[in-house]
Amino acid sequence: MIDPVPVGRRPSPFAAAALGLLFPGLGHLYAGSPMRALAYAAPAFLGLSLLGGVLVSGAGRQSLVASIFSPDTLQVILVLDALVFLYRLAAIVDGYRVARRRSLTLNTRGRRPRSALQPLSVAGLAAVVLALGLGHAAVARDDRIAYDTLTAITSPDSGPGLSSPSGVPTATDASGAVAGASSPPSSGPTAAEAAAPSPAPSALPWNGTGRLNVLIVGTDQRPPDTTFNTDTMIVASIDPTTGAIAMFSVPRDTVGVPLPPSWPAAAQWGGVYPQKINILWTKAVASPGLFPFPDATRGPEALKGALGQLLGIPIRYYVSVNFAGFRSVVDTLGGAMIDVQIPVEDYHFPTDNGRGAIKLYVPPGFQLMTGEEALVYARARHQTNDFDRSQRQQRVIVSIRQQTDLLSLLDPNRLDALSTALRSAIHTDFPATQLPELVSLLESVDTSNLRSTVFTPPVYQVECNDPSLSCYYSLAPKVAAIQQAVRHAFTLDPALARSRQKLASENGRVWVLGGAGIAGQAGSIADYLDYLGVPALVPPQNGGRAVGASHATTVVTFYNGAEQRLPETVRVLEATFGVAIATRTDPSVTVDVIVITGTHTPALVVPSG
Repeated sequence: MIDPVPVGRRPSPFAAAALGLLFPGLGHLYAGSPMRALAYAAPAFLGLSLLGGVLVSGAGRQSLVASIFSPDTLQVILVLDALVFLYRLAAIVDGYRVARRRSLTLNTRGRRPRSALQPLSVAGLAAVVLALGLGHAAVARDDRIAYDTLTAITSPDSGPGLSSPSGVPTATDASGAVAGASSPPSSGPTAAEAAAPSPAPSALPWNGTGRLNVLIVGTDQRPPDTTFNTDTMIVASIDPTTGAIAMFSVPRDTVGVPLPPSWPAAAQWGGVYPQKINILWTKAVASPGLFPFPDATRGPEALKGALGQLLGIPIRYYVSVNFAGFRSVVDTLGGAMIDVQIPVEDYHFPTDNGRGAIKLYVPPGFQLMTGEEALVYARARHQTNDFDRSQRQQRVIVSIRQQTDLLSLLDPNRLDALSTALRSAIHTDFPATQLPELVSLLESVDTSNLRSTVFTPPVYQVECNDPSLSCYYSLAPKVAAIQQAVRHAFTLDPALARSRQKLASENGRVWVLGGAGIAGQAGSIADYLDYLGVPALVPPQNGGRAVGASHATTVVTFYNGAEQRLPETVRVLEATFGVAIATRTDPSVTVDVIVITGTHTPALVVPSG
């Protein structure tokens, strides 16, 4: 508490103004006017008390942080900033006037009052007002940057992939399809297609409480490319009630993805998209007759609708992440700490200009990666595979979310750089007005309990890489298996989910032979192993029956050293049948494992639902 100025001492108007800058009312108290000081200080104390109460409450802080990520709130903050500026300006000027008036009326030692015109004092007041204005101008500037960033990344007219990199629309044929694409020829939509109702958006707007499904698209468009390929497709499904999150990765080489029946494209291609799913966005942009959505949203609406049909869930929104901009975002955030669980090697990693390759090795362990390093880690695939890459991409996304305090995104010290990075890297169709609800949901998500699924063969896809069959590597989805996995994403045993992923990466080849003369036994066991994630088949030779005498117990034999490559397969088969594996060397055997059932083999049935 500052004591009033003693009688006989002239208060300095400049000092009163400076104290008023520190806190409203301090200048009045210094000038000897405690009641005016209280009047000016009361609103500030009330505002700070309310803010403190909100911050002390965890739920209140979360709501406050979430509300800031709203263009409407940012506009309100801009107005409040102006009002607070005027309030503080009034307190400073009034404190200055009170001090000046008191200084003029006091007359110690019989001297006459000083002249009202004091240039140095007025200059001091101007300096204080300037400092006040600069502070509030900085707040207004940062507020405007945040507002422009949020509106830019959610603008429906600035979505990616609307044209080729040069700005010239991708060449199309008469039907509106991409020129050179292997689709049935057509001169345009048929009368039936033209009469078909235009499809509604992929889903109704999120109500803020139901399960939220968002498509995360990573786009790889190097300078020589003329198409917009969605090489990363991850559907994040969040349960607001529990904070649980599941992530589903759809490999880019998936073909035959089902299309919503109401689309003209479904009638054109027999209900499924015949090409790889990573070029559907480009195809849709160039095919308004087949995908009747608005020009600015046709690509993402088509991809959301097709993947929603594949997964059996409504995908409400999408987030597109440009790989080049991703680097800047990670660097601006200070890097990303990634747990590299398996070393990554890629001796042919392409350079950005597409004219060469580098040798890449990422060792295991926790590593603080720059944006470039995190991007390379997420994209490398030549020495591994697309399935392993999908898991790494999910790990990068989750790691960045775990390490990012959403409120820190508004840090004035890096707001300019972060705004530029975000605007070049991210676009979404999530409504700007609902961003606070999304931020609040992300704050409550339990990333430590992530359910991660990559739709890999053999559990979820059928792999084909036979030029004689016109499939230069493609994956045909097992729609029923994929939709079952999605339905049970939050109820499936996490240990089973992890085991499936390990088995998918091992990709062992297993035959099941009936060795007990029980009809259908081998097929039932093969189905159950397939459910566990073990790629099991009943071979057609000899009707799937084992040659020789009937077996009492199950015999599991690994051939030609396969047990060294397939440790998870060994573990699962031993645990499933309660037997120890046998090993043999026989070059004539072309599979990794042969399982022969016996009379005591347990009756294993795939769970229903």
